[in-house]
Amino acid sequence: MGKTYSEVITKYLGNAELAGIYGGSRAAQLSKDYQVKCFQSLSEMAESKDLDAVIVATPHALHAEQSLLAISHGKHVLIEKPMASSVADCDRIIKAAEDASVACGISFTQRSRKCNVVAKDILDSGELGRILMIHETHVAPEGIGGLPQWQGTSENLGVLFGHGIHCIDSIRWLTGSEVQTVYAKVGSITGKYPVEATSNVLMTLQNGTVATLACSFETPKPGFPRSQFSVQITCEKGLIDLDAYGELRVSKAGQPFEVAAVQAPIDWQGKGFLDPVRLESYTLHLKEFISAAQSGTAPSPGGYDGRQAVAIALAAYESSQTGREIMLS
Repeated sequence: MGKTYSEVITKYLGNAELAGIYGGSRAAQLSKDYQVKCFQSLSEMAESKDLDAVIVATPHALHAEQSLLAISHGKHVLIEKPMASSVADCDRIIKAAEDASVACGISFTQRSRKCNVVAKDILDSGELGRILMIHETHVAPEGIGGLPQWQGTSENLGVLFGHGIHCIDSIRWLTGSEVQTVYAKVGSITGKYPVEATSNVLMTLQNGTVATLACSFETPKPGFPRSQFSVQITCEKGLIDLDAYGELRVSKAGQPFEVAAVQAPIDWQGKGFLDPVRLESYTLHLKEFISAAQSGTAPSPGGYDGRQAVAIALAAYESSQTGREIMLS
């Protein structure tokens, strides 16, 4: 993620500049590539007078400690999902940011993808009526082997926590409602991985919507069509068939589906990794975060959104371990 954020800040923001990089095996090379300082410690970075905000894009288990250090030195923080490894740590970050009067944003960049934005606008307009059911799918047939090695370690939890959490946030965001109960089965269905790599989650929401989520990094290649990030939404007066990396199709009042938006193809490999099409959602997200930090308003998605997503993901783990439905406060 360091490469992604460095590219966006350097080439696409206009109202911010990259001031330095710290941490990880690639930090030194990134600092050379983008001609910025490579800090020797996080403390040095946090204490620097030459920067206003810190993006925390490190292994999940480090998020709380690093975010709190940056906040303690008056820095705004944008934290990669998941916000932290526990609800208690999320609460500590939220309180620290409030006490220091700094912005705390969470990188749920799916909220900025074109088809997702249009779907949200349609739902908010009310023209399809109340949301009855929502199903989200996030499948990556390349498996955990395609991820950084640290994402397969127990202290950073699993695939639902690191990737499916995008879908958890999407459910809250699209429905505008909080999750009330969680029942789940999680694990490694192939037995290949030491952490959870496949999850099936059933949720009920406070507004009565029933939500389901299927997340797996264990399906054989090539995977099912349109399964990388897809959403099917059943409403009182219509249907939404959403592929965040393809088409958004909408059916109104029993009529055939019509295309409402199209996402330009995204190439995740090679040169496509830094293509403006892939980076668009990060650019929009960073611009919104910077605007909030400059104006003193709360970023969206913010700390509370990060906290709720963590609480739901951890409830899914608890449900799978105990065999019980978990009630969220």
